Amino acid sequence: MAPRTKVIIDTDPGTDDVLAMLYALSSSIEDLEVLLISVTFGNVGVQNCLRNVVSMFHVIEKDLRWRKDNGRAEGFETLKACKPIVAVGSDEPLGGERMKAAYYHGADGLGGVHTSHPHHSSPAETWQHLFDKPPPESLLSSTAAKETQSNPAESNSNPALFTPSSSPSYLEILRILDTEPPDTVTLIAIGPLSTLATAAAHAPQTFLRAKSLLVMGGAIAVPGNMTPVGEFNTIADAVAAARVYALTSPDPASTMPPFGSATSLPDYPPTEELGARRLRVIKFPLDITSQHTLRRDEVYAKVKPLAQQGSPLAEWALAFLNATFKKVESLHEGHEAGGDSTYIHLHDPLCVWHAIAGESLKDMWHLIQKEDMRIETVGQWTRGMCVVDRRDRKKAKEGEKEVEGDMGDWLSWKKGNRIDRCIGTPGNRVLAGVLLESIFGRS
Repeated sequence: MAPRTKVIIDTDPGTDDVLAMLYALSSSIEDLEVLLISVTFGNVGVQNCLRNVVSMFHVIEKDLRWRKDNGRAEGFETLKACKPIVAVGSDEPLGGERMKAAYYHGADGLGGVHTSHPHHSSPAETWQHLFDKPPPESLLSSTAAKETQSNPAESNSNPALFTPSSSPSYLEILRILDTEPPDTVTLIAIGPLSTLATAAAHAPQTFLRAKSLLVMGGAIAVPGNMTPVGEFNTIADAVAAARVYALTSPDPASTMPPFGSATSLPDYPPTEELGARRLRVIKFPLDITSQHTLRRDEVYAKVKPLAQQGSPLAEWALAFLNATFKKVESLHEGHEAGGDSTYIHLHDPLCVWHAIAGESLKDMWHLIQKEDMRIETVGQWTRGMCVVDRRDRKKAKEGEKEVEGDMGDWLSWKKGNRIDRCIGTPGNRVLAGVLLESIFGRS
């Protein structure tokens, strides 16, 4: 049976990023097929993020052997059926200073797990060269050069569970969108949008072949997690977010960053040249993601027994989750040190849950549709803010005359973004159990 949804995951792993990827890779092949993992800077630098992805595959491979040797169901159907490509994306934002969240995720992005559990980390000398660019074509036969660069999935590679690519991930994204039929590939963005903005700028018509873009990012009616109004993924590259969201607009130029936010990327072509097709963005801001949590007692009940029995994946996950629980207790009020009720937010896994169950549980997902949400890119205190119009002004309907005195074209039917925003899911307390069972199997 064909997979329900083909996905590309753009990520900056981080704790909940790794949980999101594990959830995706352990899902049923009837639900999901992961074509590409694009690694971007974000929570930590891009090389640490890449190390975390490679280590994740390393641990999964060991855990599959452990499960088989112990007569357990191996799981990870999607991963075993389709070996994803891993490619390296942006290492800095398009605009503004580089931000990191090492204060929360640790210097390595996973709470120091590479130091505390080095036996679960893939040594650098065994993987870093996999992502090196191939020799110049002058040193290869033309046939070999084309085979190396055009489609990494067809070239020889050492890793058992993923195919490393030496091409920038924005090119891999465009290659996949160009070769797959339109409306068959869903993009899942759980890090800064720098790589996706780069892909969109280089080939906007190809980028618009995506079925949809699921984005974890932003804060609307709740405080930000980096500034009073700024959520990390958005503020880490507000210019990139603004550029990507502009592709939802009838007139993308109307919401592009101002000249002061200029980058080296080209502008989008005029509307008539771009065509009528637009990007569908489904946004999962802190307003909804922070309602979905994973508690320490849930992790201990499911994962700790497996770690004690020798599961490499359980031991590895328990290490970085414990580090994260302790960090939460040190940063936030209301968490008792070592308490069962200490929790982390499942920000990024929520996007994967929608990719898996957005259709099968369609009536249980609730979206505000075609909301004009714009990103502040130059504000001294408000960079990365998601701006929506809270006024009670009447908006012009399609075909009507533009509203006089409409500063910023917020009341126009011809301009502004059109973003779908998730405001309800199948259940705030459902995701934790679904995720743990998918990754670690049924008890």
